[in-house]
Amino acid sequence: MLVLLGVAALVIYVADQVTKMLVVAGLVEGQPVYVLGDFLVFDFVRNPGAAFSLASGSTWIFSILATVVTAAIIIFARKIKSLAWAVVFGLLLGGTLGNLTDRLFREPSFGEGHVVDFISMPWMLPAIFNVADIAIVSSMILFVLLTIFGINIDGTRNRKEKITEEVL
Repeated sequence: MLVLLGVAALVIYVADQVTKMLVVAGLVEGQPVYVLGDFLVFDFVRNPGAAFSLASGSTWIFSILATVVTAAIIIFARKIKSLAWAVVFGLLLGGTLGNLTDRLFREPSFGEGHVVDFISMPWMLPAIFNVADIAIVSSMILFVLLTIFGINIDGTRNRKEKITEEVL
């Protein structure tokens, strides 16, 4: 499971960093490029905060949190015995490391760098995001589904009666 987790994390991390490199080199900040009309727009922005640019003055807090999440996943990874959970944590690790890399090494300074966002789907939600964000959100959706279906991190399943009792 560690290999799957590592491969998933690496694929997401590389995809995130390569797309950000291409965006910084090829797009003009603040000038949207309509790829598929209003369905898909590339709009390069530097995000100093969290989702929706919330808490933009607290970038260093997100750097610390991302470091803690990364360490927790690495420490916790040995307990994963389920393919699905390995994917969940691989997506989360790759996405977290992608945005953490921006916070650590992009301007304005170490630990306070702005995350490169560029994917916009105005018809769906008023946000601009990146590959790392997609991976993080996907991991959370999978997390919820695995939890609802009673699939444990060790690959075992909760009995249906036990799930019903807990819900009620």
